[in-house]
Amino acid sequence: MLQFLESQGFEASNQNLAPLEEALCHSSTGQTRNHEKLEFLGDAVLRLACAEFLEHRNPQLAVGERSSLRAQLVSDRWLAKLAQDLQLDQLIQKGPSAANDSAAQATIGAECCEALIGAIYQCWGLDAARLWLEPHWQLTCRELEADPHLYNWKSALQEWSQASLAELPEYQSEERNRSHGNPQRFFSQVSLQQKAYGSGWGASRREAEQQAAKAALAKLKPQLQ
Repeated sequence: MLQFLESQGFEASNQNLAPLEEALCHSSTGQTRNHEKLEFLGDAVLRLACAEFLEHRNPQLAVGERSSLRAQLVSDRWLAKLAQDLQLDQLIQKGPSAANDSAAQATIGAECCEALIGAIYQCWGLDAARLWLEPHWQLTCRELEADPHLYNWKSALQEWSQASLAELPEYQSEERNRSHGNPQRFFSQVSLQQKAYGSGWGASRREAEQQAAKAALAKLKPQLQ
């Protein structure tokens, strides 16, 4: 743990470790002190830190655009990717059922990453949490500036559909199982002019619809160029 903290630029000491170890102890272990409370705190810290980041980065950005951008910078998908980039999986304590559930690993990573943000806030404060997150947000912002619809395929499909067909895409989504964190929990199919163009799966209805829109855009690629 000390090596990880130092690699992230934090001056670590023994008194710092308790909240951080709690953040990386998943509730599936059955331990009383687990990630859940710090995840709740981390959610609030993440949103506030991101609001400050966007204000400093581009104070002229309209409120609606800020809201849309922040939604991507605090999403479960973004947190799961950050957890993967940080290799948090090597540090997270899990119960046997969670450790053996390959479908739940991204969700567990996102949850514990958010808890880690809460722990960093407890140990070093809001500014430290924001400064730690900023390089990761800067990278995502540059990616989104290069491709405004990156990760938001529903918006891209809707814009094309309205401009080219004068209608909105129609989504049919359903829950196929009730396993929390399962990437195939929801199935969605998107249609244009009553014709199916793409389908997708996701751990949430929203994610399944995004994947369906992504598949539709791939099919429509010749018409988009």
